[in-house]
Amino acid sequence: VVYKAGEAAAFKEDLLPLFRALSADEQDSVRLLAVENCVRVGQLLSVAENEATVLPIIRMVSNDRSWRVRYVVGEHFCELVSAVGEEAIKLDMLPTFVRMLRDQEAEVRTAAAFKVTGFSQMLSRDNVLEHILPCVRELANDSAQPVRAALASVIMGLAPLVCKDATIEHLLPLFLQLLRDEFPEVRLNVISTMHSINDVIGVELLSQSLLPAITQLAEDRQWRVRLAIIDNVPLLAKQLGVQFFEERLSAMSLAWLKDCVYTIRQSAIENIRQIVEAFGVEWATGSLLPEVLATHTSTNYLYRLTALSAVTSLARIVGEEVLCSRLLPLVITMASDPVPNVR
Repeated sequence: VVYKAGEAAAFKEDLLPLFRALSADEQDSVRLLAVENCVRVGQLLSVAENEATVLPIIRMVSNDRSWRVRYVVGEHFCELVSAVGEEAIKLDMLPTFVRMLRDQEAEVRTAAAFKVTGFSQMLSRDNVLEHILPCVRELANDSAQPVRAALASVIMGLAPLVCKDATIEHLLPLFLQLLRDEFPEVRLNVISTMHSINDVIGVELLSQSLLPAITQLAEDRQWRVRLAIIDNVPLLAKQLGVQFFEERLSAMSLAWLKDCVYTIRQSAIENIRQIVEAFGVEWATGSLLPEVLATHTSTNYLYRLTALSAVTSLARIVGEEVLCSRLLPLVITMASDPVPNVR
């Protein structure tokens, strides 16, 4: 970095002409580096100077003949936007972003899709609904899986920006569609950001619309998808209450204790621990705990090991009485298990 903030005059005199020339260099490897440096140049100049100097460069490279240059524009788009004024965002940057979301190259659409929520936060609600949402619908049906995966990782973040009614009408169908996508990475990305929608649409609608899809994904063939569901169950349980957990989530949580994947079984134990902390030891002793401990009689020694791991995790929170009356006797019994790994 040759110049720092406060040295704009020297930069404009010495290097700005050279920077303009390099941003139009015949080699795309040079032009894409110029894109990355637009952010640094913008930090040296005022908003008015950026509109006169940096904005034309952004406009040019966003239409570059090389998809690699356009890809770098997509990667740095939100940073580039911060260098220009609010009016320029509406007049230049918004149409530019829409064009990148519809670029002919999947790599460029992917880079832009990652920035959908970040850029939308700089826009008014009306602009998001009018210009961004139509592109989001297209991306949700994009033929390229990386594009859908990128969108799935950020689409939930649009809900607070467009408010409840628009979320229900426009976004919720897309959420459900992406949750049913054939590629596990897409499903996983939606699930991982699911918590951000609850505050917008409310618990009741969440349970009516998204929960059936979540229940189906609890048995997804990809273990990472199941893992993401497990990670979200404690949050859902706390928000939906004890009765809902017992009716809709309890059986699912217990089934994970006998999953064929070790990581799922261990995460299921952590899930159970958080549920017990949320709803109380007294409730757990009467309903959930007996079901968890019942796995110690399984014919599969791996599930008996899971029961022991559950005891270790729960021992820290259940209190002395439950520990001595319910957990300790089970451990003593299992000390004579026929499988050495259990003993």
